[in-house]
Amino acid sequence: MPEPYGGPAGSYSAAANSSPAPPSGSTGMTGSADTTPSSGHSDEWRFRIYTILVLSAGIAAAVAVSRWLPFEWSADLWWIGPLLAVAFLLAEQLGINVDVRSGISWTISFTEIPLVIGFFVAPFEVVAAAHLVAGIGTLLVRRVSGRVLYNAGVFLLEVTSAFAVAGLVKQLVGDPGMPWIAALAGTLTAPLASTLLALAAVRVLRRRMRVTTALRLTGRILVVGFVNASVGLSGYLVIANVPAAWPLVLAVFLGLSALYWAYSDLLREQRDMEALSDVSLMVARSGHQAAARPASRVEDLRRGVDVDEWVTIAERIKDQLAAGRVVLRLRLEPDDAMRTVVVGESLPPGGLPADDPLLRLPGPHVRHFRITEANPEVRTALLDRGAQEALVVPLRSANQLLGVVEAHDRLSRWRGFGKYDIQLLGTMASHLATSLDNRRLLATLRHDAYHDPLTGLLNRPGFCLLARDPLRERPSSVVLRVDLDVFSTVSDALGYTWADRMVIAAGRRMRDTLGQQVPLARLEGASFAALLADHTAQQAHQVAERLRAELSAPYPMERLTVEANAMVGYAVTVDDNHDPVDIDGMLQRADMAVRATRGGEEVRGYVPSMGQIFMRRFQMVTQFRQSLEDGQVSVHYQPKVSLPNRHVQGVEALVRWQHPEFGKLDPDEFVPAVEAAGLIGVLTSFVLEQALRRVRKWLDEGLRISAAVNLSVRNLADAEFPAKVSAALGRFDVPPELLTFELTESGVMSDPQRALPILRELHALGIVLAVDDFGTGYSSLAYLRQLPVDQVKIDKSFVLGMGTDLGDLAVVRSIVELGHSLGLTVVAEGVEEDIARDQLEAMGCDVAQGYLISRPLSEERLEAWLQARTARSPGRHAETVLTLLT
Repeated sequence: MPEPYGGPAGSYSAAANSSPAPPSGSTGMTGSADTTPSSGHSDEWRFRIYTILVLSAGIAAAVAVSRWLPFEWSADLWWIGPLLAVAFLLAEQLGINVDVRSGISWTISFTEIPLVIGFFVAPFEVVAAAHLVAGIGTLLVRRVSGRVLYNAGVFLLEVTSAFAVAGLVKQLVGDPGMPWIAALAGTLTAPLASTLLALAAVRVLRRRMRVTTALRLTGRILVVGFVNASVGLSGYLVIANVPAAWPLVLAVFLGLSALYWAYSDLLREQRDMEALSDVSLMVARSGHQAAARPASRVEDLRRGVDVDEWVTIAERIKDQLAAGRVVLRLRLEPDDAMRTVVVGESLPPGGLPADDPLLRLPGPHVRHFRITEANPEVRTALLDRGAQEALVVPLRSANQLLGVVEAHDRLSRWRGFGKYDIQLLGTMASHLATSLDNRRLLATLRHDAYHDPLTGLLNRPGFCLLARDPLRERPSSVVLRVDLDVFSTVSDALGYTWADRMVIAAGRRMRDTLGQQVPLARLEGASFAALLADHTAQQAHQVAERLRAELSAPYPMERLTVEANAMVGYAVTVDDNHDPVDIDGMLQRADMAVRATRGGEEVRGYVPSMGQIFMRRFQMVTQFRQSLEDGQVSVHYQPKVSLPNRHVQGVEALVRWQHPEFGKLDPDEFVPAVEAAGLIGVLTSFVLEQALRRVRKWLDEGLRISAAVNLSVRNLADAEFPAKVSAALGRFDVPPELLTFELTESGVMSDPQRALPILRELHALGIVLAVDDFGTGYSSLAYLRQLPVDQVKIDKSFVLGMGTDLGDLAVVRSIVELGHSLGLTVVAEGVEEDIARDQLEAMGCDVAQGYLISRPLSEERLEAWLQARTARSPGRHAETVLTLLT
């Protein structure tokens, strides 16, 4: 006979759950829908109204049938009534669960047998009372107390509909006794009535069930009810007419039970396979959703268990095992705290202890504990859970405990959990352990992908990911950019280990200053970024000042103390035009602000003019190659004359750029940008080609005028540069002594180990090497003897001050004497006055260059200057000499 519906499973939270409604009885349907708390309360209210209707209908039907069918008292009812109650109770407990599919359970029971016999041996009131007592008692034992009223109404409707149909058939047949056809029809009515009520409950609770599934279920119930009723009816009739035939009836009943049990075992395997498949699919789907879900908060990037993902899985395990409660305790890392998922009955107040003995079980095997057989430690653990028995299986990855699965108090059997339950839970647990291990790997990969391995802070992708939503949602947010300017110095001097220690210490200081909730990232090297939500520009400036002060404090590392200087730039989310920008734009603006810091102003906020400066620089870099091809970049030449004979000894090739948008660009503006962009090799090659072409023209005219070309640090880092120069000299057929390379001492001293071999190769070719801006460096005297140079050029800052500053005059005189003592030619640049020229000549300076002689001139104007300002005369080697006219 089909038994009543157990009710909704309710809505669950991570640690405490509403009272469950487990399956109760024969062909009862159990399951749970994925509902939100609000929908769960709505379903519960609908079901309460439905319960009142069912109970009211049951009581009314019982009263009506009791008045219609006469009650015939007999002294035998004193023992027949209790015997029927015991028979109903045994039929309930001998039920066989044969199928579970998508949350629907179909259980074979034998309640039709005592019901069909009751038509012959007892009146309606006694049979109804016996069935009601047995059914309600079974539900209370199985702790389905939340649905007693609904079940009582269903029990009454089952018996009343059965006796009503049997009475109608009896009147149609006209038999004064109880004909077997009437008893059979009435017995089949009972499971049909309870099935219809259960299907109506499914509808009330808004559970999904296909029509074909409902029809198939009803058909199975009627078939099983017909078989049970036929067996009970046949057995009663045989024993009533042939009392000695009861052993044969008992044998038939036992044979039928054996067939049911065999069928139950086959369908149990099918049910367990379906349940295992469901759990596997849930685990896989949950893993795929976790992998596909984008991270948008700091919590999403942290490694941990999301308990909401495991509630449905725990619910499915509970339904399959028919357990009163399932507890999942999960974690991804050994040092993480266990997260708890409870489905079913709530745990007793106080929760589970941290030193729970069930967490210390060795191995991955399932244990079956009963409170009457367990050792004192496990018995205490079961009492803390309010459980009489439990299946417990650890979830392990290698030797690490990732979690524990517990199933408490089986509801649908007197005997408790069996070996099939242990096997099924063990297989499910292996799937859960594998899923947790994969989830741990996924969390590790996600964490590593968005975090800096050295400091543990966010990296650039992680910071951009987490800052995107706050910047969009909060109108007043600030992005800070922090740079430490000694990182490279520490790396070069002490090694990367010491530099890493300094970065780690700086990250800790920033975290302590800003707090744990502020997104903080290490971008690269010693550069950091932070997001300040709900901050104005003034508040951000105060935070930046405090941060700079903390980071600029000395860094004690073992026996050393490293002094550092921090520069902080910040940008607000909305500019003057009220146009929001994304995180990449914010970082770019903050970076501009950092690069705009100088001198004593180590904290700067972004202003639009910074963007214009950097945009101008960007345009120059991107347009440089095209400008070379379009002829916008040209070479000017500044003459150099020897002292005291005033012969034009050579020229210095200087690059000029006439930009179509920006106009005439100063070399001090675009050359550093070109060098930083890695295009200095292109620029040097262009100037070298133009200078050699100009020298070749002079040689064709019989003039030996040299050309000087400035070199960059990057040129001295190119191992192929000497070969390129040699090829250019050969291509223009220019003697190497007519080519001079000028290099700054700071450029050579930045990496002397790399620059010196390049300089020696160039000097070996016969090229003249000159040290430019001599006297402004800090290591000139120490390295001058090691450099393969032929000339030194006195920096113009000293030459310009010779006439008024005795100190500059002394420096110039010292450089001239030092250069001559080393056998070098001394060139003075910046000569703008006659007195300076006369003083240099008196000191013995070899060559003068400056505005007094000529400004840098284009090639055409240089030719005109040579024609107008010089006189030609034959030299000692048949070449023409140009002498400056005074």
